[in-house]
Amino acid sequence: MATTSQVAKKLVELCRQGKFEEAMESLYGNNIVSIEPHAGPNMPARMEGIDAIRKKGQWWNENHTVHSAQVDGPWPVSDRFIVRFKLDVTATGGPMKGKRMTLDEAALYTVKDGKIVQEEFFYDMGG
Repeated sequence: MATTSQVAKKLVELCRQGKFEEAMESLYGNNIVSIEPHAGPNMPARMEGIDAIRKKGQWWNENHTVHSAQVDGPWPVSDRFIVRFKLDVTATGGPMKGKRMTLDEAALYTVKDGKIVQEEFFYDMGG
């Protein structure tokens, strides 16, 4: 069974290669919980289960073009680790359509039995 540090390093490695879906499929537990700081128009702030997280990822991919991604970390402690993501994206749908922006966020992941069981994102929405 993978340790928290091993899971953390693998997540960062895959994300640096732009393999976000592969990271989700290989490292997330079936009962994953995902927590955003704010709910979106069609997305609750808290989502549970791998199917809901897959749909969230699909929505992201369908509504954004990622020009570049910087992934820093991981910083593991006990059963958790932090990763920083800095993304240069253009929204291709929704209210921000056509706007290019830099997203800078930290994610706190919790690992149990070698799988990520929770992800929580932290970022400033400017409000």
